[in-house]
Amino acid sequence: MHLYGPTMRLTQFSDYAVRVVLYLATHADRLCSIHEIAQAYGISQNHLMKVVSDLAGAEYIHSLRGRGGGIRLARPAAEINIGQLLRHTEGQIDLVGCGSCILAPACGMTCALREAVGQFFLALDRYSLADIIAKGRPAQLRQILTVQ
Repeated sequence: MHLYGPTMRLTQFSDYAVRVVLYLATHADRLCSIHEIAQAYGISQNHLMKVVSDLAGAEYIHSLRGRGGGIRLARPAAEINIGQLLRHTEGQIDLVGCGSCILAPACGMTCALREAVGQFFLALDRYSLADIIAKGRPAQLRQILTVQ
């Protein structure tokens, strides 16, 4: 067991989910395409399609098919909680693999790490997508995410 290895990281799936909702929040005035989002971030359109499908199924975004279709947030950015979004995309987090460790039933570290993960999400629960945008530089964010 390596307790002090690399820093805690969100999955690529969660990273892309946050990027999608950030993009959609900064372009709330129109429908957006998966292609333009992939282009803006320089990431795989195929990966984004899976993320978008999941976010649509979880009702974070609306997806409209066909000519003139696209995607947009399913509700205002102020109503999208970052902690809930990441709980959805991350699922059960086991920081160091305690679930498969023979010491888990008797080790206090399991409880401490579970508590740490809980505190991580409690901190994120204090923020909506709108809060995250407002804490940064909204105009600069929109400019960065404008596909040329």
